[in-house]
Amino acid sequence: MNKLLLSLFLGSSLLCAAPNGIAILVNDEPITIYDIEKTMSVNKISKNEAVSYLIDKALYDQQVEKNNITADIFEINDHIEKLANANGMDIYTFKSIVKQEYPNYEVFENEAKNAVTRQKLIQQIVKGQLTVATDEDMELYYEKNKNKYTSAKNFEVIQYISKNKASLNQVLQNPMLNPSEVTKTSLNLDTSNLPAQFQYILNNTKDGAFTPIFTADKNFVTMFVVKRSGTTTQSFEAAKAKIFNDIMMKREQDFLKEHFEKQKLTADIKVLR
Repeated sequence: MNKLLLSLFLGSSLLCAAPNGIAILVNDEPITIYDIEKTMSVNKISKNEAVSYLIDKALYDQQVEKNNITADIFEINDHIEKLANANGMDIYTFKSIVKQEYPNYEVFENEAKNAVTRQKLIQQIVKGQLTVATDEDMELYYEKNKNKYTSAKNFEVIQYISKNKASLNQVLQNPMLNPSEVTKTSLNLDTSNLPAQFQYILNNTKDGAFTPIFTADKNFVTMFVVKRSGTTTQSFEAAKAKIFNDIMMKREQDFLKEHFEKQKLTADIKVLR
């Protein structure tokens, strides 16, 4: 009830705050009207939700600063390498695929940096309170969440290959085009015969959509996923690294949520008019 009243009080009080001025102080750190309106617009959420998000973010950033936490390039690369391993790929293949999914690779690196920062903060505030997943935990989680490790067995695709990446970009913009530099082939792919990187790409592409352009055998390649059929489930051993990451991430998120809910109760939050 107290949290609800606080949220409603903050949301209604903002209506009286000066335009483009400071709306809230969280332990003397300002949140402005602009911050709130931008968060509402970008995330398509209500004012109360935006206020709650920004207060959480302010408290989080303050904890990071208080504990003097930083993430250097070596730690970021180590995190990315672990992501690659969890998806059955070497670091170079994984990075090449990510660069196709993220036109600006710095955005992905920033996400990795935030993940490393979050993990280091958890290590600081948990201090042994977060239980590390055991084999028994992982087996139980796997049995209850097999759908997370299940994918289509077959993919009906149209493969486009070219030495010229620009020609493939033209196809992506207008599938009706048939440039002479592009070879077009209909294929039926069995997941069990595909390299891990192909599985990753296809599983992350919706039916009726193109995959990102990637390189294979010194050619540029994209595939249009016509439809998928059947199901196949990774074995426990094959999915073990990902299962461990999934469990620990859930435990981290739950711990942080509880921690910052407690922080909210003791934080000095002022609504300015």
